Amino acid sequence: MQASGQAVRALVLPAENLAPLEGCDVEIVQGDVLQPESLSKAFLGVDTVYHLAGLISIQPGKNRQVQRVNIEGTRNVIRACQRAGIKRLVYTSSIHALGRPPHGVQIDEATPFDPVHAISAYDYSKASASLEVLAAINHGLDAVLACPTGVIGPWDFRLSEVGAIIRGAVLGYNQWYIDGAYDFVDVRDVARGLELIQEKGPTGHTYILSGERISVQNLIHTLWELTGRRFKSFRVPLPVARFASLFTPIYYHLAKARPRFTPYSLATLASNCNISHAKASRELGYAPRPLIETLSDTVAWFTHHIRQNPM
Repeated sequence: MQASGQAVRALVLPAENLAPLEGCDVEIVQGDVLQPESLSKAFLGVDTVYHLAGLISIQPGKNRQVQRVNIEGTRNVIRACQRAGIKRLVYTSSIHALGRPPHGVQIDEATPFDPVHAISAYDYSKASASLEVLAAINHGLDAVLACPTGVIGPWDFRLSEVGAIIRGAVLGYNQWYIDGAYDFVDVRDVARGLELIQEKGPTGHTYILSGERISVQNLIHTLWELTGRRFKSFRVPLPVARFASLFTPIYYHLAKARPRFTPYSLATLASNCNISHAKASRELGYAPRPLIETLSDTVAWFTHHIRQNPM
């Protein structure tokens, strides 16, 4: 957005770490999607709202805070847009908000948002929030929706799931992995995709912003080559991982450790990831870069970041 000469205002939580925005010409406004009054201030004089605020969880069971932020927060954003007369809302949903068709069926924008068969609190919340946006469109709101796949790339300050694997590879840590694959997309391509959706997407349309499918094993081997480190990797058989995942959520909770192997993460790696971004390419000119470029740039970023911030 800055590259196209548009002024950018960022809504950030109070006391949020602003390191990711250092060097960016961005107006900072403190607020919270759960505090409607703060949204009124943030949206004053704004033409377009990009709603990206959300909580991700791969833990099983209900999660009240995920529901509040992702569903109630989206309702608050919709109402604030309507009150402020916002010209366009670009809502960042998720590929996980869509239904999960079986292997052999291509996932595209004809796949509906499906909270009924959601397999996690996160999937349910994003599907429900997406339906809230579609309902608001039927009542006159100009909005479009984006469904990114697994977002990775440089500037991963908060350390995403795949970012943790890449950082570990840079440091030469041993890696445990499970058979499976997924579609990953560069964060820079998602950002450009959101701009294209804002510029060209008809009201009410949804666009999948996917990238490239890669198996976990090939990801590990690619990181060997990019880092020049032959760290040890250990494949955990899927049946063993599934059995262990029945107990790992309890361990993660008690140890206050970052979840990695959970029933949800295993289901995602084993799921159908034949995902098409043909509509976005055809209608918007969306063109994600090769995954090898993303991984190379991300390795370089983590290498630099670790040198600048040694533990």
